[in-house]
Amino acid sequence: MGTMVTRRLREMTEKDIAKITKTFSAFEKGKMKDEAGFCAAVSTIAIAKQDYILTPGRYVGLAEQEDDGEPFEEKMTRLTTELSAMFKQSHTLEKEIKKQLGKIGYEI
Repeated sequence: MGTMVTRRLREMTEKDIAKITKTFSAFEKGKMKDEAGFCAAVSTIAIAKQDYILTPGRYVGLAEQEDDGEPFEEKMTRLTTELSAMFKQSHTLEKEIKKQLGKIGYEI
């Protein structure tokens, strides 16, 4: 939920906040239904079985994701090609950064 504004800051929309509020209200009334990937109400016995580890994923699970229709082999070929191009660009940038640092007296 929400949108990452920075690496550490996630901004929630009004819709996100309303969903959380509605879910909490339903929980308080004992009417909340578990939703994979979003919420789950578990007993302290279930938490004890997990060694009292409160990581949400242990209880909430993952929401089912829709198939995007792109065949696996095609997707992996596309993604590895993109990754390869990014690696090449990172090497170019690394060389340029080292060059610029060298110009101001800092060798790496």
